[in-house]
Amino acid sequence: MSSKKEQAAETAYKLKAGKDFQKQFKKIGSEEQKIIRKKIEELKTNPRPEGVRKLKEYTDFYRIRIGKYRVIYEIIDSELIVIALRVSKREDVYKNLDSI
Repeated sequence: MSSKKEQAAETAYKLKAGKDFQKQFKKIGSEEQKIIRKKIEELKTNPRPEGVRKLKEYTDFYRIRIGKYRVIYEIIDSELIVIALRVSKREDVYKNLDSI
């Protein structure tokens, strides 16, 4: 039986961006956007990369660090979907997560 990491490596996930993510992403500088976009695209083939942290209070929410930014995203393995929920600096990204 293969692990979730092995299954993810074999299958491409669809990537979606939530409304909060889209609004926050537009506020980031273009050079940082390029770096963040590249890392998020990598989630299609590996939604649980090295360094990922699962958010304890949320069933399927994960966090990756990209420089001074954090990306909060949800993985729906049954549908092969990764949804980028938020992108912001550490001090802001966790505020009001319950509203997602």
